[in-house]
Amino acid sequence: MASKGEWQVGAKQFRMNRLFQSRQGRSGRCLDVAVDHGFFNESKFLEGIEDIRSAVLALAEAGPDAIQLTIGQAGHLQSLPGREKPVLVLRTDVANVYGRTLPGVVFSHLIANPVEQALRLDAVCVVANIFSIPGQPDLHGQCIRNIMALQPECERFGMPLMVEPLIFAPNDKDGGYMPDGNPEMIIPLVRQAVELGADIIKADPTRNPEDYHKVIAIAGKTPVLVRGGGRAPDAEILARTGTLMRQGAAGIVYGRNIIQHPNPKGMVRALMAMVHDGATPDEAAAFVRGKEPLQRVPSRA
Repeated sequence: MASKGEWQVGAKQFRMNRLFQSRQGRSGRCLDVAVDHGFFNESKFLEGIEDIRSAVLALAEAGPDAIQLTIGQAGHLQSLPGREKPVLVLRTDVANVYGRTLPGVVFSHLIANPVEQALRLDAVCVVANIFSIPGQPDLHGQCIRNIMALQPECERFGMPLMVEPLIFAPNDKDGGYMPDGNPEMIIPLVRQAVELGADIIKADPTRNPEDYHKVIAIAGKTPVLVRGGGRAPDAEILARTGTLMRQGAAGIVYGRNIIQHPNPKGMVRALMAMVHDGATPDEAAAFVRGKEPLQRVPSRA
């Protein structure tokens, strides 16, 4: 008979299996669509998700592996009937750092009882940030304290912890939410997240996607999902995704490049083909154009 400790370890793996095992059983990778942008009090983040219920329903129909939501919006996904819907990744921290001008006091706060709330919502994973923003060392410390509070609770209840180490470009250069992309900054922050007990890393892409194997290597056995970042042309997103997957990424977490796309369902299907089937950018682009291939490309995993 398994001991309580063995079941706790097992429970975490059970949830990891749900996150990383596609319903078609193809690759064990993951496409997580981030729809948690309304948490951050920025009007520019609401484009494409003004009607959040309709957005979640459309995404669920498109069939990504996971949808990333907040406590106030998770019900739109979890109330859907059936067992084939995407799994829930629960955002557990709220911050005020995404505007072009940073406020006088910046913060990153955890929701109350985050793991308990995740369990009640049947989430398979919780996610929280570690920010590295020029001139904001106290904010970095707040994030470290958040992770230190989350990690033992995740261990206790067998809940996977996704940590999102974010290197921001200076606000006066690009405004909030824009990645710096410098591998020399991304790599140590990713390693810090792993050292703090992350089960999954969600990290910025490097300026040159061909450098991403260095991020994968520093994370060791911890799977790395790549953050999508700002809106970009389809050809750029698909080409970058192909390179990142070849570099060893375990999957992707894209938000605005899906939810703000004119054809979100097509983009989900295109990215699923790349993540799970090894489709080339040109093969995936057929889904975006609404001309899905009659035969899915063979797995190259």
